[in-house]
Amino acid sequence: MADASALPYRRNVGAVIFASSGRIFVARRTDMPGAGGGPDEGVWQCPQGGIDDGEQPDVAVLREVQEETGMTSLTRLGEYPDWLSYDLPDHLIGKALGGRFRGQTQKWFALRFTSDESEIRLDLQAHQEFDAWKWIELAELPRLNVGFKKPVYEKLAVAFARFG
Repeated sequence: MADASALPYRRNVGAVIFASSGRIFVARRTDMPGAGGGPDEGVWQCPQGGIDDGEQPDVAVLREVQEETGMTSLTRLGEYPDWLSYDLPDHLIGKALGGRFRGQTQKWFALRFTSDESEIRLDLQAHQEFDAWKWIELAELPRLNVGFKKPVYEKLAVAFARFG
């Protein structure tokens, strides 16, 4: 196992996407246990992804959301004031994130989806990240199976409640 303290954090962005109803978009990861199962199985998360070299976080978040979900009809509601970091569990150190990072440090944005659901497409990438999606209440987010990202989602549920 690699020494986690010697590894850097990967810079990343995340999006809490609100529908006009105030509910938020979550999707089920294809690479975690429970993928392809029933509607409450698997590991769920909000769209997120890496920041390319020279890319600004507010640009990266729109690119990542489009790549992962097909959504382009988005308006920015706000952003979390700080970068939020999480560490990978020990069993993923040296394996996840290309084995080069101890976890991620993320800039989170609140976005409003302004189109109809026909715009949502999870199959746009060769290696599909998600296999299912749903709208949930923001307060439900930390209670879903979000794995080791739960502390980040607990902060976002409080900070972004005003956008619901």
